[in-house]
Amino acid sequence: MSTDQRLDLSTLEQGSVLREMTKEIVQENVALYAEASKDFNPIHIDEEFARNTPLGGTIAHGMLILAYVSQMMISNFGQDWLVGGKLNARFKAPARPGDTITVSGTVRKIENDEGRTFIKCDILCQNQAGETVIAGNGTLTVNT
Repeated sequence: MSTDQRLDLSTLEQGSVLREMTKEIVQENVALYAEASKDFNPIHIDEEFARNTPLGGTIAHGMLILAYVSQMMISNFGQDWLVGGKLNARFKAPARPGDTITVSGTVRKIENDEGRTFIKCDILCQNQAGETVIAGNGTLTVNT
């Protein structure tokens, strides 16, 4: 979704639900992220090694899942998220190849002050079983 399809900010209110996004975690994308980030920890890329850990298999990089959160926020707020967005998140459970992650958000608070609008959203990433992978909040400032 391009940044010109963002939400109409004039219709946002406390409790508004953001457009969610779903991503399937595949090992190939985890490996590509390892290349891009230069994070070659074997828990992400070595399936044999990872099988013998308490996690029982490879897991996606946490920052890869946060990139999906940012992508969801861009689809809702466009350039405003890129320019004035901040993310605060807690990792709750690993995302694994084969998981389908749903990224969702709800507007918690909107404040207007001197030509600017401050928007705070609760953000949630869950796997197909409803288990929370990441929980947090995003805030952005929009010049109005």
